[in-house]
Amino acid sequence: MLPRITKSVFRVVVIWGLAIFVWPAVAQWKPAEAPLKTRWTQTVTPENAHQEYPRPQMVRAQWLNLNGLWDYTISTNSASGSNAIPTKFSGKILVPFPIESALSGVMKRLDEKSTLWYQRTFVIPTNWAGARIKLNVGASDWKTILYVNGKQAAIHRGGYDSFSLDITDLLAGKGPQQLTVAVTDPTETEDQPRGKQSRKPDGIFYSPTSGIWQTIWLEPVYEGGIEKLLLTPDVDSRALRLLVKSKPLQDCQVEAIAYADGKMAGHVEGAPNSFLSLSIATPRLWSPDKPFLYDLTVKISRNGHIVDSVSSYFGMRKVAVRKDPKGVSRTMLNNNFVFLMGVMDQGFWPDGIYTAPCDEALKNDIQTIKDLGFNMIRKHVKVEPERWYYWCDKLGVLVWQDMPSGNNGTDESKRQFEMELLRMIEGHRNHPSIMMWVLFNESWGQYDTERLARWIQELDPSRLVDSASGWTDKHVGDVVDMHSYPGPSVPVMEANRASVLGEFGGLGLGIPNHTWNTNSWGYIQMSNPQRLTEQYRKLILQTWSHKRYAGLSAAVYTQFTDIETECNGLVTYDRDIIKVNIQAASEATRGDAFQTDPVVIVPSAEQGLIQWNYTFKTPQENWILPEFDDSKWSQGPAGFGAYETPNTVVRTEWKTSDIWIRRNFNLEHSEFGPLQLHLYHDEDVEVYINGVLAYTGTGFIVGYMDFDIRPEAMEALRSGINTIAIHCHQTTGGQYIDAGLVSVPPPKPRQ
Repeated sequence: MLPRITKSVFRVVVIWGLAIFVWPAVAQWKPAEAPLKTRWTQTVTPENAHQEYPRPQMVRAQWLNLNGLWDYTISTNSASGSNAIPTKFSGKILVPFPIESALSGVMKRLDEKSTLWYQRTFVIPTNWAGARIKLNVGASDWKTILYVNGKQAAIHRGGYDSFSLDITDLLAGKGPQQLTVAVTDPTETEDQPRGKQSRKPDGIFYSPTSGIWQTIWLEPVYEGGIEKLLLTPDVDSRALRLLVKSKPLQDCQVEAIAYADGKMAGHVEGAPNSFLSLSIATPRLWSPDKPFLYDLTVKISRNGHIVDSVSSYFGMRKVAVRKDPKGVSRTMLNNNFVFLMGVMDQGFWPDGIYTAPCDEALKNDIQTIKDLGFNMIRKHVKVEPERWYYWCDKLGVLVWQDMPSGNNGTDESKRQFEMELLRMIEGHRNHPSIMMWVLFNESWGQYDTERLARWIQELDPSRLVDSASGWTDKHVGDVVDMHSYPGPSVPVMEANRASVLGEFGGLGLGIPNHTWNTNSWGYIQMSNPQRLTEQYRKLILQTWSHKRYAGLSAAVYTQFTDIETECNGLVTYDRDIIKVNIQAASEATRGDAFQTDPVVIVPSAEQGLIQWNYTFKTPQENWILPEFDDSKWSQGPAGFGAYETPNTVVRTEWKTSDIWIRRNFNLEHSEFGPLQLHLYHDEDVEVYINGVLAYTGTGFIVGYMDFDIRPEAMEALRSGINTIAIHCHQTTGGQYIDAGLVSVPPPKPRQ
């Protein structure tokens, strides 16, 4: 019996001169009309819809991709909650694109009162005889019931994790088998992890995803075969800790071989379900600059016969929080401090919503992020398909992986949240790119933070934990994380946790004909790409300065692409236009101008007790001149300010609205060069050198930064005694003023 064909037109393929009719025809399918497309939209067809192998860290030679056109229909849920499999279907849907997306060919919303039904047939290849047949689903949002030949096979709840089931006993003979999938997705009417999905997209929330949105496929697994790999690099021991999970037959043996550039680099044998140590004599470490990956083959044998074999890969890398030589707690990669300049990536697409149009599009996103100079991505409240993490591993970018947020308002929803959290970690912990798990975003659904953070640390001690990115910090986990728009700001340094900036930036610029919504917004609107580039570079300069002077270990710019109602991306939502000058932006992002530490010429309060003359009363107009007599002013050590102001060195309290400070300093002729003002001001400031205006700044900053000195003030410097005079005015909140001079050598060449 052939599978049912609706309004089909057969295609003709000519092989060796013979005309062969090929089923199925797909002429009736086309993408729906979305407000915006990508350049890949028109390349997607039912034949090529995500045909690449979906699980790159456990690859089997034999498999059957079930992506493509399926029959679909939407039914109204019965009062009892039990629905019968439909006998009629409404049309075709392209899997694995969610029903709300243009690439599904349907673009309809699924409400909480309805069930989305899928159905198709498949035939098991004859050379799979004797194997158990596993059905794998990359992800389906949210409650998914699977039927094989009309019999219920499994129920799965969760929108972001993969799941597998053995369907062998439900198969009927050697002919076509019927697979039916039923999905309900309440999104906001029930409490479930959903990230930024919303039934009423607006502001920072976007279109929902329902149904199958990652690849669905079949594979043969023989008795005693490999069920799961656990790969944990141990850089200090020069070994890979390997666990091969299976339901072993008697006398089974595991053999694992690592390869580097096609040559054997390590070998281990042992029993399934026990930890093995695969030694690597001279490990080549994985990093964003050099993302080296070892190939890995794993076999289970019995009495000389191979029961199962898979190919995989791994990277040797280590992450930790340790103190640097100055005693500052830092995020470390391979025992070295690497400043993490990251970008927020929410993983939405105008044509596929949660599902990228193709694997090339996924790779393009990662490569563009690399081209913009970033070495880290914060994957924001979404979990991606395995192929996305593969490209991060392959191209070299670190990942902070968020747990998708929900309200977590009931005991049942908390249990669901923790179950999906566990699945996220267990399902992705082999990827070397993932360096940190982010438990909560801000305070969205936050509960039991201390318990859950410690649970994650015990579950995966090879990675860092961010217990709450922004807002409500419970003083657990490996980092203290704040959000600041436009920022950047810095959390107060702690003894044992690294300070990170989980979100900042948000500079907005809408590009006509490349936006989803004409009313798109950003935290601060820019007038044109040139202005966006300038302001971006300014923010990044401040961020690198906070790394140097305020103990910042990482920062995440908001954001990579525009999304629906937001235009605060560096790239348009359709990925057609990089809105900043890529060379200028990437130079700033990589910190090319900040790779060399400055030389202190005139010390600030950070270097010790530096005496200034100061007054809180308005002085005479000539107070900026070197010859002004300030002998009647008070004298005290810098810095001047309120003790609670973050990242300060307050030695003289200042609580009034204004302060004037002066000091003399000596310059040797050999010290002349490209000088910068090393300054922390809260709030407005005027700085004079030898009576000439050197710098003005408005508002406040939250850490020491280096600023260019006006050319006329540089010309006023002379060998011998010089005078620096500063006025600072503040209105509310914290207050602080301190300054010095530094010389910035040319940047070191990048290796």
